Amino acid sequence: MGWMTRFLTAIAFLAIGVIFSPETFGSKSAKITTFVKLAHLLCFSTAWGAALWVTFIGGIIMFKNLPRHQFGNLQSKMFPAYFMMVGICCAVSVGCFGYTHPWKSSSTSEKYQLGFLIAAFVFNLTNLFVFTPMTIEMMKQRHKVERESNIGEEVGWTKNQEVAKANPKLAAMNKKFGMIHGLSSLANIMSFGSLAMHSWYLAGKIDL
Repeated sequence: MGWMTRFLTAIAFLAIGVIFSPETFGSKSAKITTFVKLAHLLCFSTAWGAALWVTFIGGIIMFKNLPRHQFGNLQSKMFPAYFMMVGICCAVSVGCFGYTHPWKSSSTSEKYQLGFLIAAFVFNLTNLFVFTPMTIEMMKQRHKVERESNIGEEVGWTKNQEVAKANPKLAAMNKKFGMIHGLSSLANIMSFGSLAMHSWYLAGKIDL
């Protein structure tokens, strides 16, 4: 995780530099501007598409069809990679948008859009470095307790809820896991919402 932290920190500082001092990175030739716009579009669309799939499609399908412990173990591997990828894409989008819309000369609408992109980046970082590690650790502890009760290989929550009624330890773990997972889901939804606002802005700029 150390190299990831340094990498994302470097990208974040680069993006901030581009926002407030774009002239430092050279003159805005037509080719450079086109390349920057392309990078912004590709990174934003990647982040938006990944967030849409993971939040509303992929995760739900896996939960409904995989044994619960298998589903949890898969999510514990997938989510760090997901939040890292979306975070990097958001950081690149922030830098690119800041380059083409310098803060000093940007309109109020453009500053709001930059704010939405920064918000998406921050929410993903929060999930990557705070909520996801906490959720994974809590999940592992709960899996251990569930295995002692011979549950976890079924699909869905039914057996967990039945056992938790007679197992205070599992009930407490469910409550704590639900709280942490809820915060992680909220941060993910806020990130998705921020990207959705930017998609609306971009749609208004396209002439089809």
